[in-house]
Amino acid sequence: MKHITEYRDSTLVKSLVRKIDALNPPACNLMEVCGTHTMAIARAGLRDALPPQIKLISGPGCPVCVTAQRDIDYIVELARQPGVIIATFGDMVRVPGTLSSLERQRGDGARVAVVYSSDDVLSLAEDNPDDEVIFIAVGFETTAPGIAATILEARKRKLKNLSFFVTHKLVPPALAALGGMKDLKIDGLICPGHASIIIGVKVYRSLSAEKKLPCVVTGFEPLDMVEGIYLLVKQIVEGRGEVENQYSRLVREEGNPLAIKTMYKAFEVCDVEWRGLGIIPASGLRLKQSLSELDASRRFKVKPVKSKEPKGCRCGDVLCGKIPPSACKLFGKVCKPESPVGPCMVSSEGSCAAHYRYLVVSI
Repeated sequence: MKHITEYRDSTLVKSLVRKIDALNPPACNLMEVCGTHTMAIARAGLRDALPPQIKLISGPGCPVCVTAQRDIDYIVELARQPGVIIATFGDMVRVPGTLSSLERQRGDGARVAVVYSSDDVLSLAEDNPDDEVIFIAVGFETTAPGIAATILEARKRKLKNLSFFVTHKLVPPALAALGGMKDLKIDGLICPGHASIIIGVKVYRSLSAEKKLPCVVTGFEPLDMVEGIYLLVKQIVEGRGEVENQYSRLVREEGNPLAIKTMYKAFEVCDVEWRGLGIIPASGLRLKQSLSELDASRRFKVKPVKSKEPKGCRCGDVLCGKIPPSACKLFGKVCKPESPVGPCMVSSEGSCAAHYRYLVVSI
């Protein structure tokens, strides 16, 4: 606990904030692209602690939130199939689809199991041999290697009643897409800590060099984040656009080669749709052809749904950093954690959930 306490030392944090202020920074927009950062920034009250000309905006860092509406609808339809058990992480259960959600389907009798590890689905399939178990594989590079290992183990155990619906997404292509948006001004990126443990620091260098964009990989404690912001602001003031690694105690230049190798034993890169960003080339993962018997999208043919975004919901604009959650007319009125309209209010890493929980006093 000693070292954790040091990273939460308010005296050290305030000292770094004063150093940021002493740089006399211009007005700048810094985007954090990790949902855990979004929640941690809100919880620590960093937006109010920083000089007013520094604006922190949230990006597409919540994997549940960026899952396309048509994928949510497909998952809901899978839950309606007879003899099926849907296994998923908890946040996905309450995300509203066009017509329903996993939560509503469970209320109507569908079998939906919340798991805490992808390995849990192996036991679930073995314990229910007469049912089809479908695991919803959601996440960025952080969770993809572990799920890949589970898929390879399922093949090894010859589990015929287990399949996977894969919606994994890759962070660097999304950052490149954000950098190409003409109506979005980003002066620096707070790069994700968890994903960077897997993919390393080097993956951000081409984007930083091409856009002359300051990038800093940071951890999640208050001191981590403020030091990362200090490094970004210093680059901006000095006219530099480089990649720096504040989270060097866990993140390496090359990342985790073994995890990456495992990931690509099960998956291959593909084009994929992101909520708010559209289809981004080479930004997703799908099961390799050699593992097609474990692919739920090949095994199950469901009736297609004409997907529509929730009326009035601006989660797509929030995920792109175009507006803060409070700019959505539904925020805090119709859309609340207990009655979410869009995924950004559902997920524990969602921007709207973070703003509502930590920044809203009354609406």
